Amino acid sequence: MDLNKMQNEFNKAISLIIDAKRDDNKSFMNNEEYDRRIEDVKLSKTQTKCKKDYRNIRKYDVILINDKERLIKAMNHDNDSIRYFVKNEELFNILHSTHIAIGHGGRDRMMAEIKLKYCNITKETIMIFLSLCTDCHKKSSNPKRGLVSKPILHSAYNSRAQIDLIDMQSQSINNYRFIMNYQDHLTKFVILKPLKTKRAEEIAYNLMEIYTTFGAPAILHSDNGREFVNSVINELHTMWGDVKIVHGKPRHSQSQGSIERANRDVEDMLATWMAETNSTDWPSGLKFIQFRKNRAFHSGIGRSPYEAMFGCPARLGVVSIGLPVDEISSLKSEEDIECILKSNKDEGVEENVPCTSNLEQVTSDIELVDQRKQNILDARQSSAHNLEKQALKMVKTSNRKYDELSVGTTVRLSIPDVDRARGSPRNVLAVVTEVKDDLYKLCTESGFLKHMYTRSEINPCKANLLDLSTVLKSAGQSEKPLSLREAATVNSISGAQGYTRCQCKTKCKTNRCACRSASRICNSKCHGSLPCENKNE
Repeated sequence: MDLNKMQNEFNKAISLIIDAKRDDNKSFMNNEEYDRRIEDVKLSKTQTKCKKDYRNIRKYDVILINDKERLIKAMNHDNDSIRYFVKNEELFNILHSTHIAIGHGGRDRMMAEIKLKYCNITKETIMIFLSLCTDCHKKSSNPKRGLVSKPILHSAYNSRAQIDLIDMQSQSINNYRFIMNYQDHLTKFVILKPLKTKRAEEIAYNLMEIYTTFGAPAILHSDNGREFVNSVINELHTMWGDVKIVHGKPRHSQSQGSIERANRDVEDMLATWMAETNSTDWPSGLKFIQFRKNRAFHSGIGRSPYEAMFGCPARLGVVSIGLPVDEISSLKSEEDIECILKSNKDEGVEENVPCTSNLEQVTSDIELVDQRKQNILDARQSSAHNLEKQALKMVKTSNRKYDELSVGTTVRLSIPDVDRARGSPRNVLAVVTEVKDDLYKLCTESGFLKHMYTRSEINPCKANLLDLSTVLKSAGQSEKPLSLREAATVNSISGAQGYTRCQCKTKCKTNRCACRSASRICNSKCHGSLPCENKNE
């Protein structure tokens, strides 16, 4: 769905919601209502006060930015930040820019980001926007039945760290073939490093760079196996004799959900970044993905990993000052910022400028340091408490029930890992064209799929992102039905899936091994847990 069509569908959905609400709703304001409330607030400040005037002053305030009057939420405390009221006409652009900035994050991440700056954008509005995002439907996960996991709980920073490797051999760039994902278990702070091999020496070298900055954990855990972790720890000890780390117990990947979910987030964000920049140079995008991941709200700890690590939100330059999105583009120099801050001060409004307001509240540098230390401790204690609450929910899963689907419904179809390339979407979007014996015939924008699917294999989208007649017209140009792998290839900017799986039982010593003959290192999909000599070469 292109951006203009998406905006039109969004505006239609918002109009239906507004029509269903009472006339005195406070969440949605058109241009006339917005201007009227500004005039009411200004009048309430100047005339003899009545009950309505006190209510207006308590709820609203008006500031002048670049000769434009803006309606904001009244700030009743010194440490309150400016939060703007948004007009209906501005909703889509604000949601779209926020959605892109946090790497196509979901409802909770969107809400956490939006409420820092705006005060009348509801969860209902955000859910409507997300239901129309095609990229989100392609990367979103599908329901699973009876998934039960064993949570790992730690309450101290650096008590346990998790490491995992993402296989990118099929999209090798400048000899980089893997992504090392390192995560602190408590704060969920991740560090991403591109690797040329998965040898213990290269991994240990990158870990040493992390440990000399953030300190070394007591326990290092990886689902790649105890032998893998032992070799990395031994190599670390050789490079840095003072460090002492032990390995964690091997667990099933489902019980190690945190790092596995982080891997999926990294892959999804990387796929979106590659599509946005029209580039396959994924090593260059890892730093941006790392920052997006760490500044995004994490529902497990109740805050972003950056806040849990450092005790304050991540800063984004001028964006963090608290100005409207449409005003930021006009800033060219420090004088422009000072001019706006001065105009706000003349209006009697305190800007939430980073660091400045905090320095006014403390009397010495020692108190400021103590305050920051306490903020970090409070954030980490709250993170540990939220992880315990999340662990209780994780063990209370149940079977999902699926409704019958009608012809014309847009659905998501999961692509197996072996049928898609790294950095490709997790799902392909299709539309139901026929229902026969409770089996569904699906058609994508590239053509019909060969097989028919059951209800448990497909997941309906809340909005009809694909038009049935348009899809049938484009599919009629294809000569033959497509397999799911072929459909995934057509819809991926990375191209075809790149797995070369071998089933060797002789340690992959010769070129009879499909991986060795293709100059590839065996991956986790190959020959189960059998011994292999093609993993560290």
